[in-house]
Parts: sequence; structure tokens; C-alpha cells
Amino acid sequence: MRLIDEQNNQQGVVDKFHALDRARELGLDLVEVSPTSEPPVCRIMDYGKFLYQQKRKVREAHKKHPHQTPTLKEIRLRPETDKHDLEIKVNHAREFLDKGHKVQFSVFFKGRQMLHRDRGFQVLQTITECLADTAKVERPAKMAGRRMTLMVVPTKPPVH
Repeated sequence: MRLIDEQNNQQGVVDKFHALDRARELGLDLVEVSPTSEPPVCRIMDYGKFLYQQKRKVREAHKKHPHQTPTLKEIRLRPETDKHDLEIKVNHAREFLDKGHKVQFSVFFKGRQMLHRDRGFQVLQTITECLADTAKVERPAKMAGRRMTLMVVPTKPPVH
């Protein structure tokens, strides 16, 4: 077998027992790198450390990789949602938009609230005005059954 030592220097073709003895002396592992070549290539290395470094490389590459697809985040409201609660929900939406996500606001109506749909439109209009600096309306407010929806998308690219 062809042997590569711990400093990545080629030692030439040696027998298997000599390579194993050398690895044991150094307290390292003998790893077969290329079994299909003629003669097979083996390397003396700390295999556990090698695996750890490979996992770290994958993790680092994954960290640097930007989000591929923006996800849809939904924020649910009621027609009588309080002003302060609405501000909190708008701030959550602003955080989602800064990360590059789409945000859908859903206003749910119960029973007699259906008679006051204009209140739902007012709530969504308020949200649109509050988010005018960071978002644009992709799908304007419209009713679908007992739910009124509005979808906004970020105007700026996401900040990572």
C-alpha cells in the first residue's frame, strides 16, 4: 500500500504491517483513503479529529448560506384588537419582514362581528400605514368566509 504520513508526506509503497506499526507508534489511526487505486492509498491521521473538522466545515458552510425561500408568517387578529396589542403585532411583523419573510395578517370575525366588516378593513388599513416604510402590499385586504386577509412583502432585501 502507498502510505502518506502525519505531515502529508508520501512515504512510498510499504507493507500493511509496517504502516500499522508506524501509526501505533504515533498514537494515530491508519485510514484507507483510496481503496480502488493500485496500490491502495492509506494515510496516518487522527480520524476522530478529521471527522470533527468535516462536521465543522459543513456547519460553517450552512451558517454562511442565506435563506433560500422566504417563508410565510401569519399574524392573527380580531376586529376589536386593542391599539397596544396591534402595535405589538406590527412590531413582530416588522421583525419578520426584516428577516425577509412574507407576512399575512388575518382578521377573524365571530357571529355578529360579520355586520362590522368595515372595522376589519380599518385594522388592516392601520397596519398597512404602520408598515409603509418596510413593506409593500402584495395582496390587498379581502374577505374569504369569516376571515379577512392582507399579505405584505418586504421592500428591502433581508438583513442577516
